[in-house]
Amino acid sequence: MRLIIAMMQHETNTFSPVPTPLERFARGNTEPVPYEGDAAIEAFRDTGTALGGFIEVAESHGAEIICPIAASAWPSGVVEDAAYDYMTAKICDAVAQGCDGILLHLHGAMVTESLVDGEGPLIKRLREMAPDTPIGVALDMHTNFYPDMATYADVIAGYQTYPHVDIYETGVRAAKPIIAMIKDGIRPTMAWGNRPMLPHVMRQGSGDFPNQELQAMAQRMEQQGALSASFFTGFPHADIELAGSSAVVVTNNDMALAEKMRDELLDFAWDNRRDFIYEIEPLGESLVRAKKLAAETKSAEQKGPIVLLDHYDNAASGGSMDTMKVLEGILEAGLTDVAFFAVFDPDAVQQLIQAGIGNETTIALGGKTDLDAIKHKASPLEVTGRVKLISDGRFKNHGPMSAGMQMDMGPTVVFDTGKVEIIVISSHLEPHDEAAFLTLGIDPARKKFLGLKSRVHWRAGFKHIAAETIDCAGIGVCTSDYDMLDFKHVRRPIFPLDQVNDPASTNS
Repeated sequence: MRLIIAMMQHETNTFSPVPTPLERFARGNTEPVPYEGDAAIEAFRDTGTALGGFIEVAESHGAEIICPIAASAWPSGVVEDAAYDYMTAKICDAVAQGCDGILLHLHGAMVTESLVDGEGPLIKRLREMAPDTPIGVALDMHTNFYPDMATYADVIAGYQTYPHVDIYETGVRAAKPIIAMIKDGIRPTMAWGNRPMLPHVMRQGSGDFPNQELQAMAQRMEQQGALSASFFTGFPHADIELAGSSAVVVTNNDMALAEKMRDELLDFAWDNRRDFIYEIEPLGESLVRAKKLAAETKSAEQKGPIVLLDHYDNAASGGSMDTMKVLEGILEAGLTDVAFFAVFDPDAVQQLIQAGIGNETTIALGGKTDLDAIKHKASPLEVTGRVKLISDGRFKNHGPMSAGMQMDMGPTVVFDTGKVEIIVISSHLEPHDEAAFLTLGIDPARKKFLGLKSRVHWRAGFKHIAAETIDCAGIGVCTSDYDMLDFKHVRRPIFPLDQVNDPASTNS
């Protein structure tokens, strides 16, 4: 049995100014190219990733594994056509050599310079090349589902947790039915559908209602006979027609059951759509609360840090990670014993390296990127501090999210103002693992405050140590204020941009 496994992952924020060339898909690699061939298999074996799941399932059945490419990029703007063509050509060329099954780890929300749906056309192309070859696909929960994905794949499985701590398990859920198709002749049947709704990302956590119950429903469906059941919250920062929530259920030759389960997921989501709306607190009020909490715990032993979420500027949703409004507020508020992760500013990193460890300097930090989509001009922040530590920025995740994966912040500096330790990085990375701090000599559990440019993924590595959490609405293209975003292409009407009373669903 010969299996082609591959990864091509990108969540596209069409409002983001951050470019997405091929080099961005080299995430974790020491070279500016994606992992390929045997190097890809070795990089992902025994990791908490879908590829790790594919490899384990394949090897348990004695399969020969071919991995033409394992490409993953932090979310950003539209993918350059040249990058897309390179990655898809690698996968198609491998399939052209012949195989018994295909396993793909895609995202589901990739937009390129030429395509609003980056995944469906690839799956269609593979189906045309290999009409009878089983195709299984693992997708992110933030998939914006397009029909070609269901039309041309045999099995689709989506993450059932956010933060995504089940990526490995999703790979296994996608792979096992494909093996069963090859070995046992099962006949997957797939039903998919959507609803016109754009849940706020800050209300999509799988520990929060209603997504907690939706994912529990999907898991129960799999226990009751579905080969896979997935509810996709969708990624609202992609201004494309079918952005938003959808569901996919795969059964063994039972379309009626697949359609029934699909509708149960979609109807529950729609009935509870107002619980997906996130209420924004002004930054000033958030920082006042932070100071009050700090004062209340000053005389008592604080159990864990107060987490301050700079959730408008998150690298895992396409943020530039260099807006300074929240950090400026933290500094002006006089908060102490703060570790702030992180400011993306490669030029500042080089200046600080030149200044040298132990030396004090003043730099214009961050604010290098104009955010035209929200009419924000770049505005650096002048900061004085001491260069405390210089690092190459490489570490491996402890987990539970993507455990064992090699991560790379690029050259990194800890810049200490005396009250705030600012981590300045050269490559985008969202903080979702304690190793990001520990590799820099900072124990996050012992800080009074953690400033994190994150939305929900931070919960994977830090929620268990957080004494309190305060959401801080700053500036960025990951804004939860839809009024700041000029939606031109998403289908209308759609909730909550419009007050939609009829689900006007699309079921196929």
